[in-house]
Amino acid sequence: MSDYILTYSKIKFYPIDPVKEDIHIEDIAHSLSLMTRANGHCKHFYSVAQHSINCYKEAKSRGYSERVQLACLLHDASESYISDITRPVKYHLPEYDVIEDKLQSCIYDRFGLNDLSDEEYKQINEVDDTLLYFELEALMDSLIFTDRPYISMKHDFAQREFVNVEKGFISIFNRITSRQNIYTCIGIDGCDSIIIDIPIGLPECSEDVRPDGAARILLPGKTSSIFNTPCR
Repeated sequence: MSDYILTYSKIKFYPIDPVKEDIHIEDIAHSLSLMTRANGHCKHFYSVAQHSINCYKEAKSRGYSERVQLACLLHDASESYISDITRPVKYHLPEYDVIEDKLQSCIYDRFGLNDLSDEEYKQINEVDDTLLYFELEALMDSLIFTDRPYISMKHDFAQREFVNVEKGFISIFNRITSRQNIYTCIGIDGCDSIIIDIPIGLPECSEDVRPDGAARILLPGKTSSIFNTPCR
């Protein structure tokens, strides 16, 4: 059996030994938008991507930094590659935690969040627990904490079209990262010629179709040579 999975953009991804450059936001957004919360035991389909978007909105409403907002959007991104396991079962699978932590750290590193502080992790976890409480209250009529946690805004837990959730996830990611320098810059000096094959200046909007993501689907076997196209 192979030790990789084939992602939405046709990347051969190795979850046990992840390669940072193989992590793409298009794969994360697509997978999480099709993955249900609560193992499917809720009133209607409510995706992990919807949960992640609500976590981002809550962090933003609380005035947390854009780093924390981005981390809240991506805090369950590892599930797009290894799925999720219910907590009672996860307690008996300690190796899963090791795999999950390694993968999530690689994802954070990929998007410039490899140096999150203890305080930032605390904010992320508080937001995650808050949304969990209100999601279960709204979708399962269940109260999981004795004390009702603080929440800064009203959230939408309605069933939504997964395509719209996927686009919204990517749009939020693009909006945050366009204001952050999360990529490595390389200075070039003393060269006779420089060839750059990445187009720049594409507009960003909620309806934007990423040409790099579409090209990976159309050109299987060539995905590693197709670069992410930056927005304007």
